[in-house]
Amino acid sequence: MPINILMPALSPTMEEGTLAKWHKKEGDTVEAGDVIAEIETDKATMEFEAVDEGKIGKILISEGTGGVKVNTPIAVLLEDDESADDIDLSNTANENKAAPKPVEKEVQETAKKPASKTEPKKLAVEKGDRIFASPLARRIAKDKGIDLSSVKGSGPKGRIVKADLEGAKAGSVSSVQSSVSMPSAGPDARKLADMLDMPYRAEPNSGMRKTIAKRLLESKQTVPHYYLSIEIQLDNLMKIRKDINDQADGAYKISVNDLIIKATALALKKVPDANTSWTDDATLFYERADVSVAVATEAGLITPIIKNADQKSLSEISNEMKDLAVRARDGKLKPEEYQGGTCSVSNLGMFGIKSFSAIINPPQSAIIAVGAGETRPAFDDKGNVVPATFMTATGSFDHRTIDGAVGAQFLGAIKNYLENPFAMLV
Repeated sequence: MPINILMPALSPTMEEGTLAKWHKKEGDTVEAGDVIAEIETDKATMEFEAVDEGKIGKILISEGTGGVKVNTPIAVLLEDDESADDIDLSNTANENKAAPKPVEKEVQETAKKPASKTEPKKLAVEKGDRIFASPLARRIAKDKGIDLSSVKGSGPKGRIVKADLEGAKAGSVSSVQSSVSMPSAGPDARKLADMLDMPYRAEPNSGMRKTIAKRLLESKQTVPHYYLSIEIQLDNLMKIRKDINDQADGAYKISVNDLIIKATALALKKVPDANTSWTDDATLFYERADVSVAVATEAGLITPIIKNADQKSLSEISNEMKDLAVRARDGKLKPEEYQGGTCSVSNLGMFGIKSFSAIINPPQSAIIAVGAGETRPAFDDKGNVVPATFMTATGSFDHRTIDGAVGAQFLGAIKNYLENPFAMLV
């Protein structure tokens, strides 16, 4: 009988994805192991291989369709003795009834919709309960628990505006509604832009961008961050880096970031109380030092991992990081290459940023934000003023697992390795 090909779960956290491209069309023969489609997950675009043999009888989800839930039928596979007449679409109708249309098309249609001078009134006034109020006033009333029926509006035709709510007291908002409502993040940008006739170009949020937004918001809301900064003198590091690269004769080229990755991994082993994650019933103390490294891509930020970085040579770290970065930008990383990690490093020094504070990447408990090196006057051993290169490293820590003293020890260990780089080579 016909076999439904389902939207696969290509990573442990994947709940939905975008069917980016079909490699097979209706009528094509498929063998087990053939690449039949490309699926965009929350972090990468991955090839989807067939597990059964047969012929593509019907494609149910078209290319470019986003928000396709895992296990949703996307195509029907026929066996040798079957034809398209054998397909019973009722088996998939209910599951695909709410299948989204291609994201790009949806946004293009919205963006092309001509702005109307009468649209602001439709957006600003709601007449369902005969209470005239602006969207902002309604949002404020909802957040503060104010009963709009008890507020007199001062706007046009008695419409309630923001100023009318400044002295109003909380009123009859049901406890159920209050308990489930999320805090307002401010006015809806699209509605506000339409209301004010502000031109804009709308681009669909990719699965990666949505995941980044969701996880970083959760991190700031649920993880008690604190921050520590330390200055690190780089002169010895820069000299050794130059000597190593000169002797490499082009076989590899060590970057400052490679040395930072190595120093971070060694510091995790030296201060194991910093190599942790929080769970509700236990604190996990990791036995490996797996360093996640932030890489900027066109779709968003991704953090490929150098596993066992403390045990690898600088040349191994350098070559592995270059490979991971290229495949990250091409969207070709495997889930195990960017999921996990025990601590992260984010370096914006190449953009001239002197210092910054990064958001922790859960379930990790720490991330090190690295700024640019700058030349400043310093004193040598004899008390003479000499030029020296310094950079600022700022650690963001989860206070549930890493106390302030432990965070300070961890940053101090990173500083010691970077200022005395020979310690990383022995």
